[in-house]
Amino acid sequence: MTTTTAKAPAATADRSAASDRSRTTARRRSGGSGENRIGWGFAAPFTILFGLFLVWPLLHGLYLSFTGQSLTGQGGELIGFANYVEAFGDGAMWRSMLNTFWFTLLSTVPLVVIALVLALLVNTGLPGQWLWRLSFFLPYLLASTVVSLFWIQLYSPTLGPINNVLATLGLPQPAWLQDPDTAMVAVVATTVWWTVGFNFLLYLAALQNIPDQQYEAASLDGAGRWRSLFSITIPQLGPTTGLIVILQVLASLKVFDQIYQMTNGGPAGTTRSTVQYIFESGFTGYRFGYSSAISYIFFAVIVVISIAQFSITARNRKGAQR
Repeated sequence: MTTTTAKAPAATADRSAASDRSRTTARRRSGGSGENRIGWGFAAPFTILFGLFLVWPLLHGLYLSFTGQSLTGQGGELIGFANYVEAFGDGAMWRSMLNTFWFTLLSTVPLVVIALVLALLVNTGLPGQWLWRLSFFLPYLLASTVVSLFWIQLYSPTLGPINNVLATLGLPQPAWLQDPDTAMVAVVATTVWWTVGFNFLLYLAALQNIPDQQYEAASLDGAGRWRSLFSITIPQLGPTTGLIVILQVLASLKVFDQIYQMTNGGPAGTTRSTVQYIFESGFTGYRFGYSSAISYIFFAVIVVISIAQFSITARNRKGAQR
């Protein structure tokens, strides 16, 4: 009798605990579904806009690339891979892509190096810090049209101050934007002046996050400024440099505004970018289907370059951690 009596309360307690667990689970499920509905309600505006302005245009553009769609509304029937076959054999498209890669190479290197030098100079404690930061970053806030018009005047062969200075020094005065040998360099110089401020701020923020104790320890060990720069500063800026290079390459590959406004792709197509060629094929040549095919070929190239960059960055980061 004693054993039976002892087991009964234990069984009752187990049933009570199981009942409590089931009620708790039910409450969690009901509460979780309610929280899910609230979460989807908050996410719905972004999800709808994301679908309307990104997912749908991507899918519709891919569909157009397999059609002969014209800007006039004609030729909407499916033609298979004809646009892609034509694009791969289009010498003008490949030339515009080479121009884009050349611009990316010419602009990325100085935009990284100059931004780093400017950040290092400001970080040394120059007087008037706010003025230096403002002067370096202010051009980045200007519209592309303002920047283009400003530099077109500077590059003017007859009235531009650049050629006036060169004439004073007895040097040749090229027609910067009209000469195939100098047009791309002129656009790159404009782009560097315009956008270096953003990279400068990223480097400056990264420099200010490096602990002072590392420099103090290096000075106690007898390291000078140059030794500290190459042994502490530059390695610590590795992640920031990788980020800047990735952002700059992607931005340069999509260049359009300043080239279109300053040279319109000339002279003789030496500065025409891929994005401009896509624009001209669709809105000047009235071939929406063909321009869509070119855009997706270029999109695939950008994806490959992005994957390669991320892979290299991840490999370098793992190597630095080891």
